[in-house]
Amino acid sequence: MRRFFLTLLVAGCTLSFVNIQAQNFEHAGDYMGFIGEANNKLASTYMAYLSATAHNKSARKIEKKRLEVVNGIYETRVKIQNMPYWKGDKSYRDSTVAYYRLLEKVFSEQYAKIVNMEDIAEQSYDAMEAYLLAKEKAMEKLEEANAVSQTAQDVFAAKNNVTLINEETKLGKKHKIAGDLMKHYNELYLIFFKPYKEEIYLLENMNAEKPGKIVAIEQNINAMATAAEEGLVKLRSITAFNNDATLVQASREALQFYKEEASSAKSFTDFFVQVEEFKKVEKAFKAKPNSKLTKADIDDFNKQAKDMNEASNKFNTLNNQLNKRRSAMLDAYNKAVSKYMDKYMPKHK
Repeated sequence: MRRFFLTLLVAGCTLSFVNIQAQNFEHAGDYMGFIGEANNKLASTYMAYLSATAHNKSARKIEKKRLEVVNGIYETRVKIQNMPYWKGDKSYRDSTVAYYRLLEKVFSEQYAKIVNMEDIAEQSYDAMEAYLLAKEKAMEKLEEANAVSQTAQDVFAAKNNVTLINEETKLGKKHKIAGDLMKHYNELYLIFFKPYKEEIYLLENMNAEKPGKIVAIEQNINAMATAAEEGLVKLRSITAFNNDATLVQASREALQFYKEEASSAKSFTDFFVQVEEFKKVEKAFKAKPNSKLTKADIDDFNKQAKDMNEASNKFNTLNNQLNKRRSAMLDAYNKAVSKYMDKYMPKHK
């Protein structure tokens, strides 16, 4: 039902060179231009993957695209690695190759791990937090690699009197928007997920038959209320993406539901206490031989059975109301996320 998005970082700008010619590398600008063209093609592959993860597809479902990114990195690295040194200077070529080796490692190992983590991310808040943290760490690795590559590029250009024109391309803008958007979404989703998961535990315990059920239900209700209240406080300090607070508002409405549900659900513990007490009465009543049952015994049992039925009706009515509200809330939340992503997440094929 929920979607989780991978966040990638790719250089936000490309390079234009003065008097770039073919691939004969007569000038340092030609040499850099060849590398820059390879980078641009790879950046396009990155963006296609990122766009796919954000538009209604899980990482697991688009594993093929991740492998395409890995293959693209490998092919680009080999292409650069086969270039000659520039007039005996191997620093720029080798630093670029090292950059691609690091990218290969990140996408082959860290993002593969992230794909596997996605499968268990919803099992607990800690698992979800670890999943999102793993994505952040992978992105940090890419940021570090990009910074080193950029420095090597600038040093080579300065050493060889190449004039660089740093201009943000359409693809570069897409990468920047995608990164900022996913950071915003992940922050909000983790706030939403905490009471959402506590509610899952609550519903599971309500349907379970086990010792300590009532205590567990009380703990779930309190935890859900606390998570919702803390989340509402956090939302106050979150800045809307692109001045559009739609996603913040959708998160706020979801948390408000969980807060109200926790308040209403407090009556559930009273109901389950009554159920336990009635089971004891019913067991004792059925254990007594009919010949020894008095009219008072029967009248008392019938009264308690009637009270139990009335309590069950009230419980079912409230539970059905909450089920309908929950369904409507989740539907509205997921539609808000989809609409938000469709509106702001760059599309790229």
